[in-house]
Amino acid sequence: MTGADESPLMPSVVLRTERLVLRAHTGDDIDAVLRGAGDPGVQRWLPMPRPGKAYTRADAEDWCLVSAPHARVSGDGQQWAAVEAETGAYAGSVGLTRTMWRASSTEVGYWMGPWARGRGLATEAVVALSRWALLDQRFERVELKAAAGNTASRRVAAKAGFTYEGTERNAMPLHEGRADLAVYSLIPADLGRDGTA
Repeated sequence: MTGADESPLMPSVVLRTERLVLRAHTGDDIDAVLRGAGDPGVQRWLPMPRPGKAYTRADAEDWCLVSAPHARVSGDGQQWAAVEAETGAYAGSVGLTRTMWRASSTEVGYWMGPWARGRGLATEAVVALSRWALLDQRFERVELKAAAGNTASRRVAAKAGFTYEGTERNAMPLHEGRADLAVYSLIPADLGRDGTA
């Protein structure tokens, strides 16, 4: 039984898709996380670790060993390393965050290293996580938010079957300025019996 101040936890699972294994981050991922999260293409739309601060090896270590594992135990959601099933190569990070347990809602977020882009891996990971959340964990809503100008991320949302709902104006701080956020959602009614949208 959980106390009034505790959030439920998502089960610690490994998810598999046709080309990916989604698993917990480890110390072996630090160098790849540093290269991927520090990439200018990622940093343009996701100002990690915070706006105006460059991404360092210490940030990658913290992500792999502290922050990503803490997301689950805090009840916020869960973070996975997306690695290529055939080679074991790190592709990027994908996770569920901002989980509102009482509302049965969560948000999917992701980034892919430049070496893994353009092959549909982000879409494959988002489909796996969103269906797991809706079908296996019985969430009623999965949100996806992307900077309005981030056309690649918005394509992922559309290809994964999410519905565009509108724009949150001036909602996200970037390294330089702020961005509007395009808001997408996926709910159980959007899915067919086989889990496809």
